Amino acid sequence: MTQRWGMIVFALVMAVIPFIPGMPPFWIVLLDNIGLAALVAMGLVLLTGVGGLTSFGQAAFCGFGAYTTAILTTSYGLSPWLTLPLSLMVSGVAAVILGLITVRLSGHYLPLGTIAWGISLFYLFSKLELVGRNDGISGIPPLAIGGLQLTDPGKIYFAIWFAVIVCALLTVNLLDSRTGRAIRALRRGHIAAEAFGVQTARAKLLVFIYAAVLAGLSGWLYAHFQRAVNPTPFGLNAGIEYLFIAVVGGAGYVWGAVLGAGIVVVLKEFLQSFLPVVFHGSAQLETVIFGILLVALLQVAPGGMWPRLAALLKLDTAKLPVPKDAATLPPRSKAVPASETLLDIQAARKQFGGVIAVNDVSFDVQAREIVALIGPNGAGKSTTFNLITGVLRSSGGTISVLGHNVDNAPPQDIARLGVARTFQHVKLVPDMTVRENVAIGTHLRGHAGAIASMLRLDRRDEAALLAEAAKQIARVGLADQMHQLAGSLSLGQQRIVEIARALCVDPILLLLDEPAAGLRHMEKQKLSALLRQLRAEGMSVLLVEHDMGFVMDIADRIVVLEFGTKIAEGTPMAIRANPDVIKAYLGTAS
Repeated sequence: MTQRWGMIVFALVMAVIPFIPGMPPFWIVLLDNIGLAALVAMGLVLLTGVGGLTSFGQAAFCGFGAYTTAILTTSYGLSPWLTLPLSLMVSGVAAVILGLITVRLSGHYLPLGTIAWGISLFYLFSKLELVGRNDGISGIPPLAIGGLQLTDPGKIYFAIWFAVIVCALLTVNLLDSRTGRAIRALRRGHIAAEAFGVQTARAKLLVFIYAAVLAGLSGWLYAHFQRAVNPTPFGLNAGIEYLFIAVVGGAGYVWGAVLGAGIVVVLKEFLQSFLPVVFHGSAQLETVIFGILLVALLQVAPGGMWPRLAALLKLDTAKLPVPKDAATLPPRSKAVPASETLLDIQAARKQFGGVIAVNDVSFDVQAREIVALIGPNGAGKSTTFNLITGVLRSSGGTISVLGHNVDNAPPQDIARLGVARTFQHVKLVPDMTVRENVAIGTHLRGHAGAIASMLRLDRRDEAALLAEAAKQIARVGLADQMHQLAGSLSLGQQRIVEIARALCVDPILLLLDEPAAGLRHMEKQKLSALLRQLRAEGMSVLLVEHDMGFVMDIADRIVVLEFGTKIAEGTPMAIRANPDVIKAYLGTAS
């Protein structure tokens, strides 16, 4: 069963449940609460599980949505339906303000930051007279459709689950797109994503806002479901519980949010009903047992329960094949005279405190040329790559690409000029397919944004990007592995995948950091043939490599570094005979 057919079946089942004869009203209330929690957890799936940004403060955004509609409907008499966009807007604006500060944090500072403002907002709700302080606001009108008022749990049930299913569909569409791949690339750090043109700060803020809007929607529904609001459901404890829901269900899976909400809400209700009878009441005991059971679940299924359920139900999450009539992406012009300098480095310098990693290095790369950068470990080769691609800010000197000065330019701007790279340590997203990883390289060649992706208005653009990815994968000889998870490949194959991803940029200058590491003899020969083909097509290559046989066979020129200083430059034959290079790196023949 495909994921989309599974979604249709699920929607039909949820629509039928209230009409089952003898259905206890309590179960409907329970399902309402599951749906409300699932909306918040769905945002956390995108924020934490996919984007790698941990937040404990999502309950506060529920509060923004709930209190906005509560104030506007009770004090100003607005229709609840008119307050819906306003509740979402308030949650979104709050996310922009808080996100501009929070998403710039990294490591443990990020979750600590979300805890800080989660606590702050809870106390704000508790102290403001406008929102009723600790007593909150009551008398909130119910939702109404025509003359039908959704006053009981069985009626508002449909509004809640309609919202859940629509939001799940929009989220799945978003992840299955150019924007979604950019978000997923964030988990491998900003360096790899930025190398292919992803505006990482913008992507983090986007996912932060989206998660907040989903939480605001949940808060809006909650207010009209309960007909009253107070600060208690929007505190830090609720924020921690929402994160638990996402993790238990499967933090990287949209439908894991629904499953996790079902597990946690039902488990809490069971413990609250059962334990007081057995142990004669103890709220603390309920909390302890609840925590133990959640930890036990995570021990059984560390990746969440959804992957296990999906495997059991044999849900096919593989992507559909690219249409054969997919448009071809326009190629970058490589009509550069052979005598023109693509890359010009003059006295480049990088200093870390008192350590000079790159010491006034100068060299160039001409059009249609393969240049190798060699030297012992710690010679400054990868640091030089990082200076060229904007990962590091130079301490001195100049670096230009096609006459454009790129000193301290952002990596995205350098990528736009036609510079693509691989990495010394492979930077693929292991739980994405090979095709999805490679398609990240097409980011700058696509145009569809988040809204178009959610509404499936990007299909023509998306087909062209995926077709380009498939083309480059076939070009490097991995067509049979296209739909495998990148993490399942050997290290050598992963390096080849990185090359395919870089080729999707359609670069004029390709930077390869140890591309032959982990490759077998035949694979190295195929890589050599590919690089020669790229050179013949007008591309230039700058590579770092320790395999001297590979370097001497493929390079037009070689630049040698030692302790951050250039000690030699010339043809392979000249470098092989250079006494300084022999002494520093190549060694003498016995």
